[in-house]
Amino acid sequence: MTDDRAVMLRRAVSPDDADAAADVWLRSFTAALPSVVRPQTDDEVYGYFRHVLVPLRETWVAEAEDGGGVVVGMMVLEGEELAQLYLAPEWRGRGLGDRFVALAKERRPEGLSLWTFQVNEPAHRFYERHGFEAVEWTDGSGNEEREPDVRYVWRP
Repeated sequence: MTDDRAVMLRRAVSPDDADAAADVWLRSFTAALPSVVRPQTDDEVYGYFRHVLVPLRETWVAEAEDGGGVVVGMMVLEGEELAQLYLAPEWRGRGLGDRFVALAKERRPEGLSLWTFQVNEPAHRFYERHGFEAVEWTDGSGNEEREPDVRYVWRP
């Protein structure tokens, strides 16, 4: 399903973008992963977005143009890794994730990899639908959340 409202994907550049992207991340994580323990406080998440993700990584936001420029999604590319992709809960299922994945593939035409939690079945279906293949499963000992995860890879 698509949404009639125009949404623009653009690079995040400002502290306001960082805060808006962090807000989307926090709301999405809470909604999509209620059983996963988050090791950072909200303030730490906002700081990470302000001081690391936006200024040092390729961070993108989805801005709803008719909503006064409200950020409704965010994506981070780090090398060949699709490091973050989160949508505001009310924007899931509207094609916005598809647009972000298409942009990621355009930006990284040689291929992408990503990690997602094993409990996140909707993410598995989403990435598999976009041609990603599960190649590695872990017990979670390598991530901050200590949550079993799975690595996906896409190669053109």
